[in-house]
Amino acid sequence: MAKDIEAAPPGGEYAAKDYSDPPPAPLFDAEELTKWSLYRAVIAEFVATLLFLYITVATVIGYKHQADPAGPNAADAACSGVGILGIAWAFGGMIFVLVYCTAGVSGGHINPAVTFGLCLGAICGVGLVKGFQSAFYVRYGGGANELSSGFSKGTGLAAEIIGTFVLVYTVFSATDPKRSARDSHVPVLAPLPIGFAVFMVHLATIPITGTGINPARSLGAAVIYNNEKAWDDHWIFWVGPFIGAAIAALYHQYVLRASATKFGSSASFGSR
Repeated sequence: MAKDIEAAPPGGEYAAKDYSDPPPAPLFDAEELTKWSLYRAVIAEFVATLLFLYITVATVIGYKHQADPAGPNAADAACSGVGILGIAWAFGGMIFVLVYCTAGVSGGHINPAVTFGLCLGAICGVGLVKGFQSAFYVRYGGGANELSSGFSKGTGLAAEIIGTFVLVYTVFSATDPKRSARDSHVPVLAPLPIGFAVFMVHLATIPITGTGINPARSLGAAVIYNNEKAWDDHWIFWVGPFIGAAIAALYHQYVLRASATKFGSSASFGSR
């Protein structure tokens, strides 16, 4: 896309935008393998994903233990623990913190639905939870994503598609340099809307699928928990996020970022 020049309204002119898209980067560049920046980014993504899974899955396990009617808080189990709201805050808050910390090093992706990446950090993060909370890990489902009873696989898939669309759409909108150039008067701390998107999606989809929207998060929990039910539903947490991410990318690139010149001037639209 060349420098964005929108069609001028009648009686006025628009100046060219002060941002041009960089040339497309190659899918694979062998020269990158010789650069420390690549390995620094890999390490940053590994550590960020490890921390993300450790904190969030530990929150899920802790909540289920505190709210267990057969547990030590049986008398007030219904009111114990952080609840769904607290779990949603844990996921959204960790995304905010980790994107803020790693964006300048690796882009702060932490999610293969945003970009294909390593899942080893996710597996290690859940492994730490199992190691530190082995007495409760299996008993409370290992924090693995599963389709809740009463919901069809189609409903679960739709929830993951829509949830991931919301997340990836927010990521693109918050980090788009073209928007930064156009709306420089509107300061945007990118990790904040991204974290809030994760929070809101969790509120909506925890009752349906436990909220995946992140294949690394789902894979890490499934590998360590290794339960038949978790693996039966696991495809939903890959297919849904990648479909949702693809739709968000197409919408952002070909609708929101499309120049007005591609469709003719505003005057020509009015004359038809």
